[in-house]
Amino acid sequence: MGFFSSFIWVFLVLLWAHMGEPWIFIFIILIFSAILHEYAHGLAAYLQGDPTAKNMGRLTFNPIPHIDPFFTILLPFLMIIMPTNFIIGGAKPVPVNPMNLTGKNAEMKVALAGPLSNIGLAVFFGLLIRFLPVIRETESLFFAFGAVVFINLLLAVFNLIPIPPLDGSHVLFAFLPDISQKIKIFFAQYGIIIFFVILFFFFPIIITILYTIIEFLFYPITGTSLAEFFGLL
Repeated sequence: MGFFSSFIWVFLVLLWAHMGEPWIFIFIILIFSAILHEYAHGLAAYLQGDPTAKNMGRLTFNPIPHIDPFFTILLPFLMIIMPTNFIIGGAKPVPVNPMNLTGKNAEMKVALAGPLSNIGLAVFFGLLIRFLPVIRETESLFFAFGAVVFINLLLAVFNLIPIPPLDGSHVLFAFLPDISQKIKIFFAQYGIIIFFVILFFFFPIIITILYTIIEFLFYPITGTSLAEFFGLL
């Protein structure tokens, strides 16, 4: 499940031209946030009867089993050396066998587990920013905690877009139980191509929507504006 469940190692709104030490820190946060995302998918599946991820050694926070040769290494590297202003990549998707899942809306619960884990992490670090003045008053701490909040909100919001193969598409299908099985199979086979086509042609719109939603969530959680965090980059 979730070929792009941990997809965005996306610095969609972060310009490559500003790459420096802070970006290395952001990249590290992104890796472990993506791993948390995939772990949550696997754990949710395991709790609902599917041991596939556990049996394949994917219920771990060790980054090595989550590395995908193309999306974790090759694709980000190619985009670094190409004249682009963003980087995309991803971790290896956690395997889920829907036939093993039990319970009502099991697939939707597994799909939501990833984004919810990121939201939970964002809220935890965001509330620390809000209620511990020392974090807001110390630039390095504010940047570190703010980066955790931003990256995890980005992962959650992006993955909830209802476009196959993102997690949001599984949620959408759960609310459309009568949708043709052929359509689901079609999206399973060609969803990644459709996704890249949409990303290519509607990239500015997607950036604007993502930024607006994250900006809307960032202030209530942290008590500070997203612009203030970006000012540290």
